[in-house]
Amino acid sequence: MAEFSGEIQFNVLDRQFRSHAKELETAALRVLRSAWYILGPEVMSFEKKFREFCNRASCIGVNSGLDALTLSLRALNIGPGDEVVVPANTYIASVLSITENGATPIFVEPDEYFNIDAKKISQVITQRTKAILPVHLYGQACNMSEIMAIAEKYCLHVIEDCAQSHGAKYQGKVTGSFGTVGCFSFYPTKNLGAFGDGGAIVTDDNILSEKLGMLRNYGSKQKYYNEIEGVNSRLDELQAAILSVKLEYLEEMNIERKSIATRYLNEISNPDILMPKTSSESDHVYHLFVVRTENRERLQNYLKDHGILSMIHYPVPPHLAECYRYLGYSEGDFPMTELYAKQCLSLPLYAGMTSEEIDYLIGIVNKY
Repeated sequence: MAEFSGEIQFNVLDRQFRSHAKELETAALRVLRSAWYILGPEVMSFEKKFREFCNRASCIGVNSGLDALTLSLRALNIGPGDEVVVPANTYIASVLSITENGATPIFVEPDEYFNIDAKKISQVITQRTKAILPVHLYGQACNMSEIMAIAEKYCLHVIEDCAQSHGAKYQGKVTGSFGTVGCFSFYPTKNLGAFGDGGAIVTDDNILSEKLGMLRNYGSKQKYYNEIEGVNSRLDELQAAILSVKLEYLEEMNIERKSIATRYLNEISNPDILMPKTSSESDHVYHLFVVRTENRERLQNYLKDHGILSMIHYPVPPHLAECYRYLGYSEGDFPMTELYAKQCLSLPLYAGMTSEEIDYLIGIVNKY
């Protein structure tokens, strides 16, 4: 095992900054000196670059990934009385976007890859179902061929939650390019992260794009002329400028993440730890590297005692969250989801990790 002294943080964001500090500082100063901070040339430039990256016709920058989802549902007229199919083991933001619009989340268990089990979606579709909201969880693309086939059969919208899958692909096609819309978060820890909150929606529907552009800006195309009821949800110029720089290096950073993940997969050989699986048709960009173990607390404390910080994604599934008690679910309703919630632990994996840190982590995990 490699010698290492110090602590391995779960993520160290300033390493990305230091790698491209000059370009990022130049972009930030350009915005600060421009005196144009909201919906200006930087947002327009990033929206163009990101829609091209996603192979979509339009991109609408908003202030968070949650708003990207919430406004997409609203723009599609999904509301009270409607149902939206969503994975039971997702981060709660995916579900909040549904209930914020007054619609009802219909949960589906995950498959062995932590993503929504596409084979179980048809079982929950009713006359009230209006959309499927697949989440490319932890950075791996969902089974989009089957999901899109179901959506076509039942005339449903597909709202892709790509908050953790920037650059991931399914059968060679990038996530966010399949559904009616693709929704992204640029939270600082994401594979493509801003220096604050940010989000975006990509689509090929020009009418929908125009509506989303109004929804994010008080419901107006022209200042003070409000055509629909909107909100204030705008990606700001500073974050857009930073994201434009980082987008140039996204593929490079994803390759680095995959390289670290490959080492973990090949070199961690502890029988008490179940390693993540990747579907043969899906690409994984490892926003998170999630393992499973029967005694998670013991493993997490062991790692901490050896200077390695891990995280749990996610300890409470949405159907058991206090805020959703009114939905009427109980423990045992989604056994696979609940098993994952009890067993999953995320190991440190981020662009900028040193080989010494990786060597040490692998050695410590194998000695557990």
